[in-house]
Amino acid sequence: MSIRRKILLYFSATIISLLGMTLFFIYTLFYEYREEEFQQKQKQKITSTIKFLTEIRQADESIIQAMDRISINEFYDEKLLIFDHSKTLIYSSIDDLQIPQEEVNNILKVLTIVNPWLEAKDDLYDVVGVYVKYNNNTYYGINKAFDESGYSKLDFLRYVLLITFLGISLVVVLIAYYLSRIIAEPIVDITKKITNYNFDTLYIPIEVKRSENEIVVLAEQFNKLMKRMKEAVSFQKHAINHISHELKTPIAVLVSNFERMENETDLEVLKSQINRQKEDTKNLSEIINLLLELSKTDAGHSIPKTNIRVDELIFDTMDELSQLYPEFEFSVDYIGQTDNESLLTIQGSARLLKAAFMNLMLNSIHYSSNKEGSIHIITDEKQLQLDFINEGPVITEDEQKYLFQHFFRGENSKGKSGFGLGLVFISKIISQHQGQISYYTDNENLNTFSLIFPLYGG
Repeated sequence: MSIRRKILLYFSATIISLLGMTLFFIYTLFYEYREEEFQQKQKQKITSTIKFLTEIRQADESIIQAMDRISINEFYDEKLLIFDHSKTLIYSSIDDLQIPQEEVNNILKVLTIVNPWLEAKDDLYDVVGVYVKYNNNTYYGINKAFDESGYSKLDFLRYVLLITFLGISLVVVLIAYYLSRIIAEPIVDITKKITNYNFDTLYIPIEVKRSENEIVVLAEQFNKLMKRMKEAVSFQKHAINHISHELKTPIAVLVSNFERMENETDLEVLKSQINRQKEDTKNLSEIINLLLELSKTDAGHSIPKTNIRVDELIFDTMDELSQLYPEFEFSVDYIGQTDNESLLTIQGSARLLKAAFMNLMLNSIHYSSNKEGSIHIITDEKQLQLDFINEGPVITEDEQKYLFQHFFRGENSKGKSGFGLGLVFISKIISQHQGQISYYTDNENLNTFSLIFPLYGG
């Protein structure tokens, strides 16, 4: 069942059920009130008749008959019986309605000084028995009558309540239909857009007209999800293309070099070709390893963490790069406390951090204008900061906001190899270690990449 039909059904059923119970309760109260009120009138008539009979006991029969003619229209279809203390009938109204003698005897047996009041029902007739003590005499009165006025009002009330119930029910159904349409329409709209969503088209966020409700939150979250999925799909598509290209190129070069090596007789040239191929293969291996590690974290796996002495990891990376780029020099400067080892230690993956440091150092090597780079290790009690600094063409302010996006390459990278994934991978690695990466430049020829790691045990 659709949400729209559920809203229509549940809302309508709930309101109509409550309405029906309320109207039925009102009708029941009025029904009980009619019966109670009419029986009180019967009691009052019995009492007044007994008083009247007592006052005119010495009068002739014509007066009593006159009283009957006056009171016969007071109740519709009525029978009134009055008995003295010995339960002898002393008065009977002239109505045609009859009360069976057996019923009369049963009522007279029940009526006593302890139990002076009895009420009963005979189909639609109300039967009332009363024990009355008047002027030191005992009397018994029995009245059986049909409450024409009360039942007429009850029938009218039932008709009015039924019309009210049907009218309000219709209004409730229409309101429920309207509300369900309003509530379900954005959901249906979102569902259609989700169903027809195409990752190959330009990303267009889903728009919802209403500004403050759960549908807007749903749409916003869906837009965020679709944006991430769009980025992931785009990243996957382009990454596969670029990585496959990067894999094919060194492999093709490797095959070509092997072909040349077969005919090469100069050992020095052959050695140079082998070293060059080793360097390309090692760089390719690092890219593949980095992709594998990051793919594990993207899939929800947590990285294995150990205590890492950051400065030692930096020195190890510098040693490896010095073999490939012996002409480039790095300097390391400590700022802050250096005697406290805990301020230089963080928890994380040495392999991933080394890959991030190596990428930043390679950036310094490739984009430096003087073959020099510096690393500042800044410590305090709360965080560890690493600044990778080199002189060279800087990244413009307009380009900085795209710096950590997939496949972005600034103007300073023209003529340089690469495909714009290095800083993205570095950013992911740093975020996996609860750190932050930022870029800034103090002048027209100085680049600084700053990494900040929180220290929880410092």
